[in-house]
Amino acid sequence: MDSFDVTVIGSGPGGYVAAIRCAQLGFKTALIEKYNTLGGTCLNVGCIPSKALLDSSEHFYNAKTHFSEHGIELNDLKANLPQMIKRKAAVVKQTCDGVSFLMKKNKVTVITGHASFKNATIVSIKGADDKITEIETKHTIIATGSKPSVLPGITIDKKRIITSTEALELNEIPKHLIIIGGGVIGLELGSVYARLGAKVTVVEFLDSIIANMDRSLGKELQKVLTKEGFEFLLSHKVTSVKGGAKEVNVEAENSKGEKIKIKGDYCLVAVGRKPYTEELDLEKAGVQTDERGRIITDEHLQTNVPGIYAIGDVVKGAMLAHKASEEGVLAAEIIAGQQPHINYRLIPGVVYTWPEVASVGFTEEELKVGAVKYKTGSFPFKASGRARASMDTDGFVKVLADAATDEILGVHIIGPRAADIIAEAVVAMEYRASAEDIARMSHAHPTFTEAVKEACLAATDNRAIHI
Repeated sequence: MDSFDVTVIGSGPGGYVAAIRCAQLGFKTALIEKYNTLGGTCLNVGCIPSKALLDSSEHFYNAKTHFSEHGIELNDLKANLPQMIKRKAAVVKQTCDGVSFLMKKNKVTVITGHASFKNATIVSIKGADDKITEIETKHTIIATGSKPSVLPGITIDKKRIITSTEALELNEIPKHLIIIGGGVIGLELGSVYARLGAKVTVVEFLDSIIANMDRSLGKELQKVLTKEGFEFLLSHKVTSVKGGAKEVNVEAENSKGEKIKIKGDYCLVAVGRKPYTEELDLEKAGVQTDERGRIITDEHLQTNVPGIYAIGDVVKGAMLAHKASEEGVLAAEIIAGQQPHINYRLIPGVVYTWPEVASVGFTEEELKVGAVKYKTGSFPFKASGRARASMDTDGFVKVLADAATDEILGVHIIGPRAADIIAEAVVAMEYRASAEDIARMSHAHPTFTEAVKEACLAATDNRAIHI
């Protein structure tokens, strides 16, 4: 029986990063993955392929709506979805192959098969040929991720009633895509097909989209997406979804109990994700889970069983790839006896629509609930020279700062390249910067990041220069 210092189960952004860090720290490391490609949901059917399609559809949308104003004239413009899917697949393969290279470079032993616990120190792996092998391990890091959630009474047929996985492989542009759920996944994939010409209807149970982010972001994003052709049915409860050969029928009711019927050709169920721990036989190792199926860990990500850790989507917290990666590093370094830390309040959240949405720190609603005295400063991208030059004037930067100390408590952005700009806010908040600190830093001109400086100026005695 082979023996390892650390065995990582799952090769997503949490698992493969944990394996690399363990190897860097000198541990003999194994990485177990049930699929033939590494990278987990994120690289194969999540973050990477969705961003590839988002970029392709964004190019098409800009060519259709903005190129003529730039002086670029095109004839017979059309979307070639099969080519977009083909390019997406190439991006996915290149990225997954890169992870395989990193495993070889760091001398991580990769084992293909479905892992389960025989006990706390022995892991059983069932291969494609049903052959069982066992390995002994001193430490185990569970990084098996999550899978799409479904609503009770709805059957995913993977043809007309689909999840995000199938939405990345459609062979035609939907005429009418119905999306159940106004969260990140639904809005991103809805954006892909809306840009290509589909009618998109979003049915959301809550009274706002991206409800876990600052409310001002959801309001602005809804306004922008409505201009792009989205239809939003907020405060609506889905009661029935039935698929046919060429259509799907959705029934819902609003907060007053009034019923509506929606007919489309595809229905994307995007109501969140749930931890994936099926057939891990956690009970044989003695590992405990909570009422939502998440693995229970302490502040060091160790389970109730010494030597067994869990990270990413299978534990509490935001289901984000970069959160999982940070936890993978933390678990590896804890095993090595180091003292790493993660400030979970400063894990940024991003929505890759266009404009992009990014947020870090406290929302205004959270500060109000906590009775924290704060001040706010905002700056619209329509006042940004760089944004006007690129025709990306929707959105704003909003900074929340402590009323007494001026320390930045939250930054919320909707606008061009918000996903990249938010890193400035994360750095500032990691070092407990004040709004005044950012306001006095030189920002290159013309750039989108000047909007952050201006919002910080607005938060410090309303000193914004360009508005």
